[in-house]
Amino acid sequence: MFGNPEQMAQAMRQFADMLSAPQGSGPVNWDMAKNIARHAVVAQGDPSVMEGERRQIVEALELADLWLNEATTLPSGVSNPQAWSRSEWIENTIPVWRKLAEPIAERMVETMGGALGGSGLPPEAQQMAGPLMGMLKQMGGMMVGQQIGQALGSLAREVIGTTDIGLPLSGTAALLPGGIASFSDGLEHPAEEIRLYLALREAAHHRLFQHVPWLRGHLLGAVEEYARGITVDTSALEEQIRGLDINNPEALQEALSGGALLKPEETERQKAALARLETMLALVEGWVSTVVDQAAAGKLPSAAALAENVRRRRATGGPAELTFGTLVGLELRPRRLREAAALWQALESARGVDGRDALWGHPDLMPTADDLTHPEVFVAGETAWDISQLDSKPDDEQGEDGRS
Repeated sequence: MFGNPEQMAQAMRQFADMLSAPQGSGPVNWDMAKNIARHAVVAQGDPSVMEGERRQIVEALELADLWLNEATTLPSGVSNPQAWSRSEWIENTIPVWRKLAEPIAERMVETMGGALGGSGLPPEAQQMAGPLMGMLKQMGGMMVGQQIGQALGSLAREVIGTTDIGLPLSGTAALLPGGIASFSDGLEHPAEEIRLYLALREAAHHRLFQHVPWLRGHLLGAVEEYARGITVDTSALEEQIRGLDINNPEALQEALSGGALLKPEETERQKAALARLETMLALVEGWVSTVVDQAAAGKLPSAAALAENVRRRRATGGPAELTFGTLVGLELRPRRLREAAALWQALESARGVDGRDALWGHPDLMPTADDLTHPEVFVAGETAWDISQLDSKPDDEQGEDGRS
């Protein structure tokens, strides 16, 4: 029972974290999830950022931000550039992950509590088992929190900055020296060019997230809405844990850690929401690719090769990103990145940089999935938009295509 002191100590820490969760703190003990994530990255090696590394990254972000002034009309979004260790990335992004993951985590905890406690008991028996049910739900929260922590720890070993998955995980532009080193492994390009290219992408994302007021809420809200509509397959969960001894933590953990439990069925409404989200992620990534390529032209000889590496990385994702996709309830994939980039480039050719970037002024102006399929129709549309009329223009004066 006490054969492995390290595992015993870890189990005791997790149990203490579970008991320390304040009442009403939500379905998941996020302090425990954060601790598990940090222990995971420390176990694999997470050195502090050295002063020289910090200075290189700050200078790269500042220079990249200057280059972007020539490629977009959106103002700078980099005010306090930073270099983070993996542990610091976890610490600074956990509030957004909590917002994204909690809707699906709540459903999983409720389902686990009902299945483990025998939701089919008569009302009298359920009333008597009330305290036990509360404890079982707390155990379910611990299990989900442990999975989230492990996935976050794995993801932290892969990320480069705060915008890798296309969502604004932090209001601060930051890069991870460890992430840059992992990305650079096997590439034969100069380290300075790689660092500067990745800084361009980070800074370009922050221009969007800082100066397009509706974008952050639109993306995060879409993920939350999708997660809230998820229904967990209770019969599959009950089948997996039927006959388990709740006094056997190892068997319980093995049953609840399977990815199948965290792959809920999608309704048609959820599929439509996912399609809209993927379109917006593609538009964000396509715009970033367009302005970064333009800013790097003539300055970074390896920009084209690095752009292709990034596209492949975003299109496939790493195993940790896929794992966390199951926890949030979806995979964040800009599946139509190339089409979106081509559309932005065509818009720039037809309307100029000002006309291209003006579309970010309101969500109703943004291209749709159909526009990605038929970009020539969208590009040939009106070139002048009066944003002030969006909310006041009568319905009978709207254009034939339905845009106000």
